[in-house]
Amino acid sequence: QVQLVESGGGLVQAGSSLRLSCADSGRTFSSYAMGWFRQAPEKEREFVAVISWGGGSTYYADFAKGRFTIYRDNAKNTVYLQMNSLKPEDTAVYYCAAQRGTYYHDPGKYDYWGQGTQVTVSS
Repeated sequence: QVQLVESGGGLVQAGSSLRLSCADSGRTFSSYAMGWFRQAPEKEREFVAVISWGGGSTYYADFAKGRFTIYRDNAKNTVYLQMNSLKPEDTAVYYCAAQRGTYYHDPGKYDYWGQGTQVTVSS
């Protein structure tokens, strides 16, 4: 069983940094690819970044490239999203998700989701 809990969101000014964490209380974390998605009010959930189960592969949405970094610590059952140079348009609820497959960009292919953490970036 995978149970994901995000943390690290908050209210920051444009140009600031935040690090989101997503911890899994289960024992199969290292078997899953882990993705981050976000959803702004009245918008669809969108892909942000994903990391393969072993951490060897990472993929980013275009808006995240160069500003966000995803990484994982399988010993701690945790995946992180380091977000730098935040912009007001990054304001959203950020979700982590887990899947055993490789359909990384499709939220429908993820098996488990966290409850989300709010990120608000003021101008």
